[in-house]
Amino acid sequence: MTQAPMAAKTSRRRHDREIISLALPAFGALVAEPLFVMVDSAVIGHLGTPQLAGLGIAAALLMTAVSVFVFLAYATTAAVARRVGAGDLQAAIRQGMDGIWLALLLGAAVIAVVLPGAPWLVDLFGASDTAAPYAITYLRISSLGIPAMLVVLAATGVLRGLQDTRTPLYVAIGGFTANAALNVGLVYGAGLGIAGSAWGTVIAQCGMAAAYLVVVVRGARKHGASLRPDAAGIRACAQAGAPLLVRTLSLRAVLMIATAVAAHLGDADVAAHQILLSLWSLLAFALDAIAIAGQAIIGRYLGAGDAAGAQEACRRMVQWGIVSGVVLGVLVAVSRPLFIPLFTGDDVVRDALLPALLVVAVSQPIAGIVFVLDGVLMGAGDGPYLAWAMLATLAVFTPVALLVPVLGGGLTALWWAMTLMMAVRMLTLWLRARSGRWVVTGATR
Repeated sequence: MTQAPMAAKTSRRRHDREIISLALPAFGALVAEPLFVMVDSAVIGHLGTPQLAGLGIAAALLMTAVSVFVFLAYATTAAVARRVGAGDLQAAIRQGMDGIWLALLLGAAVIAVVLPGAPWLVDLFGASDTAAPYAITYLRISSLGIPAMLVVLAATGVLRGLQDTRTPLYVAIGGFTANAALNVGLVYGAGLGIAGSAWGTVIAQCGMAAAYLVVVVRGARKHGASLRPDAAGIRACAQAGAPLLVRTLSLRAVLMIATAVAAHLGDADVAAHQILLSLWSLLAFALDAIAIAGQAIIGRYLGAGDAAGAQEACRRMVQWGIVSGVVLGVLVAVSRPLFIPLFTGDDVVRDALLPALLVVAVSQPIAGIVFVLDGVLMGAGDGPYLAWAMLATLAVFTPVALLVPVLGGGLTALWWAMTLMMAVRMLTLWLRARSGRWVVTGATR
């Protein structure tokens, strides 16, 4: 009677140690991306509402251009972790190098589209005449840093798969510090305005990519992995990431639709929406720290053939996700009076923010479950299901969001639609996790 509870307790402690050791450093690295945008929002917000509205639209487009390729991190983490579990470090790092080469190719392609197409993309969002010039300026300059951003994604996936989340933390701290200093110096010190903020972000991202490449190349040489591009390996990375690309495009479509709806509500609403998205992204990445641990741990267990260990780790991480979501929700609700003045002095923007922030707070426990299960299924390489589930979620969200302005709803109603979207995601992911069909063992899926 006593041995079974003791064994269960020991297992929970083991999983807790693994989760904490990977999730805590991952949290610091993950929040760097939304913190980049939040720093830009804080600096630009005091230049004026049109500038902040322009940043909101440009940042949404930029994040879309980069985040659709987040599979460079997620798919690489899962594939590398499986090979680590199987004991083949050379193949693990070779897999990561293929992902980095793919990142460079994709980055060049994105620049070729975004740089000349910036005015059309901004106009597509329905930006006002006052906000559009600022959005175009920020988008064009920031697009030059996209290859570096994608290299950061791929290299981060390599290190996570190798069960190393500390190095990404150190790089992220350096990048965030440089970005904050460059933003203040270039925007106000050099008087470059919104262009200075964009250049600061580009320089910081390039520095982060260089730091990652030094670490990954050193690891490749240590384990005898080739650094040369391999066409077959790059194609394999692209094929493995295709379902996650569909999943991410669907998610980004949700965020773009939300921003487009907010833009049609007016400059004050889209400015408030940008601040909310910055906070929402920060909270999402905080919860995703557990999911990142899940990707690395689940991939390693499945690569080693330990299906039971993978399922136990999944259950424990869901518990962590729920508790973390509740804590974050309470913090958002309590800190509203302190948070809002940091980003705007406009009373109209403040009035739009106040009730919508409560909606964000309420949705956090749901988000905790969503991000954890998303990470578990990614770690298992269950990309096709994730793609179909997110397409179904998009189909539910789109008509609801588009009805918000038609029915006279405001920003708060839009964020209730966002909460509905998260609830649908939770249902689809929970059904898959419960089925156990994601548990496939071996060095490759």
